Amino acid sequence: MNLSLSLIETSDHTQDQQRAQEDQVIAEAMRIIDQRMFQRGAALTSPDEVRDFLKLQLAMQEHEVFAVVFLDTRHRVLAFEVLFQGSIDGASVYPRQVVKRSLYWNSAAVIFTHNHPSGCAEPSQADRILTQKLKDALALVEVRVLDHFIVGEGQPLSLAEYGWM
Repeated sequence: MNLSLSLIETSDHTQDQQRAQEDQVIAEAMRIIDQRMFQRGAALTSPDEVRDFLKLQLAMQEHEVFAVVFLDTRHRVLAFEVLFQGSIDGASVYPRQVVKRSLYWNSAAVIFTHNHPSGCAEPSQADRILTQKLKDALALVEVRVLDHFIVGEGQPLSLAEYGWM
């Protein structure tokens, strides 16, 4: 009787150790899941932070590119993507693709940006019309457009700061 009780206790102890190891593995897996699902980039909370971020991303481009910063509800960066590339003085932008990528990232808000390789950061009438088109398209899927920056020589220009949003 003593021997069988000892075997049962040893078996219970082994099962407890195995369960403890499994619990550790589960806890680590949950930490990894949280990290992958909820980790975000830095929050962009001021126009100056956005300017610095975008200048680093686009200043060296030789051709005009149009990019989007996808943000969560706290304006933390989910992703930065160059969506369209063009020539030295223009890029074609398709609202459908901007909407698709916004939905892909499940973004709550976006910031548009494009560069002017000529260095002149002044927006054209086409820039302002495009911004409004994109803003209207994204409003249909409840994605807020916070701003549109033009990167050129000096400080990137914010259309929102000029009241053009």
